[in-house]
Amino acid sequence: MNTNSPLRVLQVIPSISLVYGGPSQMVLGLSAALATQGVEVTIVTTDANGDQHQPPLQVPLQQLIDQDGYEIIYFRCTPFRRYKFSLALGRWLWQHIQNYDLVHIHALFSPVSTIAASIARHRGIPYILRPLGTLDPLDLQKKKIFKQIYGWLWERPNLQGAAAIHFTSQQEALTAHRFGAKTHDLVIPLGVTPPPNLDLFLEQSFTGLEDIHGERQEDFDRNNFQEDDQNHDRSPESVGEQVQRHAQSDTQNFSEDFSVNMAGVSLVEVPTLETREDLGRGNPLILFLSRIDRKKGLDLLIPVLEDLLAEGWKFHFVLAGANPQDQNYTAQIKQQITNSPLGKSTIITGFVAGDYKRQLLQQADLLVLPSYYENFGIAVAEAMIVGTPVLISDRVQIWQEVLEAGGGWVCSCDRASLLTQLRAALGDELARQQRGRNAQKYAWQNYRWESIAHRTQQIYRNLIQNSE
Repeated sequence: MNTNSPLRVLQVIPSISLVYGGPSQMVLGLSAALATQGVEVTIVTTDANGDQHQPPLQVPLQQLIDQDGYEIIYFRCTPFRRYKFSLALGRWLWQHIQNYDLVHIHALFSPVSTIAASIARHRGIPYILRPLGTLDPLDLQKKKIFKQIYGWLWERPNLQGAAAIHFTSQQEALTAHRFGAKTHDLVIPLGVTPPPNLDLFLEQSFTGLEDIHGERQEDFDRNNFQEDDQNHDRSPESVGEQVQRHAQSDTQNFSEDFSVNMAGVSLVEVPTLETREDLGRGNPLILFLSRIDRKKGLDLLIPVLEDLLAEGWKFHFVLAGANPQDQNYTAQIKQQITNSPLGKSTIITGFVAGDYKRQLLQQADLLVLPSYYENFGIAVAEAMIVGTPVLISDRVQIWQEVLEAGGGWVCSCDRASLLTQLRAALGDELARQQRGRNAQKYAWQNYRWESIAHRTQQIYRNLIQNSE
């Protein structure tokens, strides 16, 4: 292709509904950042909005929608809605995929992704596959027999034929099971957008230390965009009253921040009576901000927080998240906290978004995510960019980056290790402040969408050139 002509990229993903969590939203952030750098981006996806009989997204179908500098087209998810199958999307890909220079496909073990890769390969269009953690050996244990059959029959040739496999951390690439396929691997992290009030300050603070577009860019490339050819000060204000305001207004904030109508899906949960009292001032605020899912390690975190209370530690705990896909588990966790001594120190917010989410991240003294497996952990990067230190498990696959940056603490997936690291973090305010500054510097240099899009565009062009 002509290196001076605009790059045309097609992003394919089964759904971008918030029901499916942060990884789907990554596509929107990347597309918007690429668009600011002159890349012509089109996203094709379905109107899928959950696997528990939720109504579909209320969006125009099979129409080009201009959004944040890129285009997006939604297709009806039918038949087999549970599997995000779309005949209309498949037909569109067959007719239009040759109009693009490269296809970036997000998710495996999905008919939409499988069809997209097959068509791209048949048409001779280079494509990238992003597994979203689906090649993690632990994730492959779910529906094991089905995934083994599907993987060897369909995903193996797709992996083998891909121009590259997009992993979001080096650890994800190392642990991925490829069904015997030889692959060209890329490590490109997910991105975050610094809050507007911080962006200029961070640029002035860190650009002089490391110019990511200048001579020092080589270090950035080497550490964060690896190609494997072998295979501040905290506000003292209590969060209690803010949480109560949020519980009444978050639905409006949610609709303002996201243009997709989540009709029929209740993502906002009003805090229980036990959490309505003001949490007070002065004690550290521990934040869990993620989907309420069995893999997130809440079965470790809640008992450990109870142990800390029994030892006499004083802290506030905010549980922020929801999961319309597993409402029974969400209710179980809420009931467990309500019936525990932890309930008096806890606020349960439900889903958070927009300004409230940013304020919560900034006011937290520590973000904790003891997941059993996590191919990246976008909430970790979001905390780091606002200067909040993190405590994560060594199954959150950017744990090595956190340790190397001095941006927090890392535990193993057991109660004793988590308890030890929480004691260390809660007992040393100066260490929290220093690690928060370290985390912020690292995230600004490595996880900003602007930087990621700049390098991703270069990678796209290299892959296209190599395929010609």
